[in-house]
Amino acid sequence: MACQLSPDKELADVTECSICTEEFTDPRVLPCIHTFCLKCLLNYGKDRQPGDRVPCPLCREEFTIPENGLSGTKKNFLMEKLLYVRKLSARQEGHEKMTLCEQHKGKEIEVFCQDCKVAVCMMCVIASHKTHNWIDIEKASDDLRKLILSDTDKVRELWKITEDVLRHLEKKTNDVIKHLAGIEDEINTAADKLIAAIQRDKVKLLSEVESIRLKRFKQLETVKQEVEQHMTALESFKRYSETLLSSDDDVTRSANSLHVRADDLIKFDVIGHVISSLPPVNVTFASSTMLNTDDGNLVGTVTYEGQLQ
Repeated sequence: MACQLSPDKELADVTECSICTEEFTDPRVLPCIHTFCLKCLLNYGKDRQPGDRVPCPLCREEFTIPENGLSGTKKNFLMEKLLYVRKLSARQEGHEKMTLCEQHKGKEIEVFCQDCKVAVCMMCVIASHKTHNWIDIEKASDDLRKLILSDTDKVRELWKITEDVLRHLEKKTNDVIKHLAGIEDEINTAADKLIAAIQRDKVKLLSEVESIRLKRFKQLETVKQEVEQHMTALESFKRYSETLLSSDDDVTRSANSLHVRADDLIKFDVIGHVISSLPPVNVTFASSTMLNTDDGNLVGTVTYEGQLQ
């Protein structure tokens, strides 16, 4: 039986840069979703200029350096949250109380201010939150845990739907390959009957089919990458929320930002996006019946109905 990592060990692995093998500092995420320290990226691309295409240090997928250099790559805010959780976990191992108020040292957190979305002690309530809506910290913690569980269930269901969509896209790609291969067979059969006289038209027709194939493949690959990126975001959310729920940390510090992220993920209609991004395309081939055609298409014509970008 494989040995499972403890939550703390798994969190440590997730929050370490694959270049320097140390805890992330100023984590930046590339279009391929891989994350690295900004200092590691700057050192990695020190000889490159804005606009250059550079491969990801991990998966080798190329990305374009922003106009303001590698410093302009996007911050990974989710990773910063994970780093915060890791620091909280480390403090707990050092026997520091995680329920102490940050403003009034030595005072324990007792309530959660619903207006300010922050856990505070009673002195804070008297000083700044007296007229606000607040509830007992334990009830707030329970309510937020239930919210995280609800969001996690919704994301898990969307993850299953996204997996099915990816399988559908794979089948769609194979169907396009088979269908266009059949079109090529028809073209080759017609061209072989006329050989020398129609060689030029044969090449032209195959070029048209190749153009259609490349455009359709580009559409499919673009949508597939978008769906895969969404699936990666769903997996990251699920992993982070499960890590948070399995720890003893005060969930009031992260639950609301996590809920906002869940709302963003849930709003993405993956099925509707695929349908709208991949309009039907029908490709047909009509062979000529005689050599002396008026339009000069000796082999035949390739036509398609639909939108190809």
